[in-house]
Amino acid sequence: MRTTVPLDKVSQLVEGRHENPFELLGPHEVTDSGRRALAVRALLPEATQAWVVDPAHCRSTLPMRRIHPAGVFEAICPAAQMNGTRYMLRVAEQGGKKSDMHDPYSFPHLLTDFDFHLLGEGTHWRMYERLGAHLRTIDGVDGVNFAVWAPNATSVSVVGDFNAWDGRRHPMRKHIPSGFWELFVPGLGEGTLYKFRVRHHDHVFDKTDPLGFAAEVPPRTASYVVDLDRYHWHDDDWIGRRGETDWLHRPLSFYEVHLGSWKRPGDDPSRWLTYRELAHQLVDYCKEMGYTHLELLPVSEHPFSGSWGYQTVGYYSVTSRYGTPHDFMYFVDLCHQNDIGVILDWVPGHFPRDGHGLSMFDGTSLYEHADPRQGEHREWGTKVFNYGRHEVRNYLTANALFWFDKYHIDGLRVDAVASMLYLDYSREEGDWIPNCFGGRENLEAISFIKQFNEQSHLQHPGVLTIAEESTAWAAVSRPTYLGGLGFSLKWNMGWMNDTRSYMRHEPIHRKYHHDELTFSLIYAFHENFVLPLSHDEVVHGKGSLLDQMPGDLWQKFANLRLMYSYMWTHPGKKLLFMGGDFGQWNEWNYDCSLQWDLMQWESHQGLRKCVADLNHLYRREPALYELDFDWAGFEWIDCHDHENSVLSYVRRAKNPDDFVVVACNFTPVPRQGYRLGVPRAGWYDEIFNSDSTFYAGSNLGNGGIAADDFSTHGRPASINVTLPPLATVVFKPRG
Repeated sequence: MRTTVPLDKVSQLVEGRHENPFELLGPHEVTDSGRRALAVRALLPEATQAWVVDPAHCRSTLPMRRIHPAGVFEAICPAAQMNGTRYMLRVAEQGGKKSDMHDPYSFPHLLTDFDFHLLGEGTHWRMYERLGAHLRTIDGVDGVNFAVWAPNATSVSVVGDFNAWDGRRHPMRKHIPSGFWELFVPGLGEGTLYKFRVRHHDHVFDKTDPLGFAAEVPPRTASYVVDLDRYHWHDDDWIGRRGETDWLHRPLSFYEVHLGSWKRPGDDPSRWLTYRELAHQLVDYCKEMGYTHLELLPVSEHPFSGSWGYQTVGYYSVTSRYGTPHDFMYFVDLCHQNDIGVILDWVPGHFPRDGHGLSMFDGTSLYEHADPRQGEHREWGTKVFNYGRHEVRNYLTANALFWFDKYHIDGLRVDAVASMLYLDYSREEGDWIPNCFGGRENLEAISFIKQFNEQSHLQHPGVLTIAEESTAWAAVSRPTYLGGLGFSLKWNMGWMNDTRSYMRHEPIHRKYHHDELTFSLIYAFHENFVLPLSHDEVVHGKGSLLDQMPGDLWQKFANLRLMYSYMWTHPGKKLLFMGGDFGQWNEWNYDCSLQWDLMQWESHQGLRKCVADLNHLYRREPALYELDFDWAGFEWIDCHDHENSVLSYVRRAKNPDDFVVVACNFTPVPRQGYRLGVPRAGWYDEIFNSDSTFYAGSNLGNGGIAADDFSTHGRPASINVTLPPLATVVFKPRG
């Protein structure tokens, strides 16, 4: 029987221009001499011969004939013989080697019309369970289902180590009009390396899977197949408690860490610690130091280590630098078993131009805007997501939910929110396009941010979403139903900048800059703030926090202890970047370990003890965390003593009778007989003193002191105290 395949269709197939290879390949019902038959066709470019094999009767083979010199084979099989059986192909290559395989084009597709409906309207919140590479069993045949969005591609093929990276062997089916491509490849399993070979007219390029769960260690860029559901979790207790906890009224102390440079092995400083090694060491350290959460710089796959992870290529891939996805799950699991939460930095604001990534994914501006006035960050050299496209918003929102679902992550800190909110962010006049109302607000990005926050909190109660937002945008950390963006918390960049600016002044000049400290309390309760001393404060020539402090060696350490003490007693949750808690001297370098050898010195040991005690004090005293976002939790005692550079205030818990009194002396001059008004008479214990000899201070302090009925600062009683130099003291009434 002559083939019934039109020659032009075969040419499209072998030239990589056919959108639906299933139209030609696989089993097709035909009529042979008036009888029903099946034409089985296969594209086998390297084959010299091929046969159709009945797996129930392996000796029953039917030769296939080559109907195109590029390797298209066909066999006409009696329908009765093939009825109800899943045939196989036997292929002979050069040298006579033969192998049997299932025909990828004889299996049904995974994606349904309902999937396409949800993907089209941008509400497929579990799209990561359908797109990408998934292990699948069909009629007892194991393999991997591949699916990818590339609506403007002329053709897409799966290439990998299983087909010698030959784009001719596994062309995918395009679902029209959705633009999703799909193919089940039998015989593949975990660990299979792959990419998508995308053709856009005459241009051909290999792309990493946008929903790939793992990738090779850079500079290699292939994705590999992994089963994320194979890990057995042990954190049910933590997850249950997380959903019932009101985190805004709990102590939150974030330890910000870059996994690649926190610590390196002593015997091989060039090697990264693995996720499993880091899990045990970081858990022990966090418990010793009293941190409640780890906040990790991005662990999504990124090609350039010098970007610290902020130029993401694999949004669904945990970086392979430190191990496998299951290794990272072990890391999170161990943290949870030890009551430590895990926050990830997440970058939905931009992505790099790398050719294997999202940029020009199907030969067109798919994930990004085509117009560079909307689609490029000039300052960073990156691309901007097109938030107005349903599929792009879905991709990013589902990615956030993916981290909560598959990795049990406790929160996402969203990087560079301001760059998303404003169309003219870091742009010159004329280099941006106003919104439909003529304004500078990015309405589509705002809609996405609200959607991300709503779905995160709806589907995963108890998780935190945190905004790094540096402008005066209103209601960032307020619910969307009240007109806010919906974040749980917002970084207080104003507090950070003003406090660092103040602390860099020589103490003798600080009285002229007193308002740099007091200004933060004007707006402290407008948002749910985190006080951040992050990685951004110790890079790009700024030096380490210790090195930024003025004065001699003793004063540098005293100033840093003072700043931390002020921070831990100021309203707001806390965040400190690694190295700052023991006084690293060097500016942070992503490519080497922290200076742990400094711990041999008493001054560095003292600083670390101070931070640990601040964390434990913070967690122990409800007055320091319960009303972080409410004026009822803070009262000035005296904010006007600029001549002495002293601040004093009261912090209260929900129970107003539970309070502490705080006084900060920002000069190296001891203040003897300094009188502070207090809420009531009685005995006050000094429960913290950053000048303690235990912290390598001068050990000037008070112990306990009685409040008398002498009224000052508008209060009925007062205490006469000694304020140590460059130090913070905290008092609590007894009983």
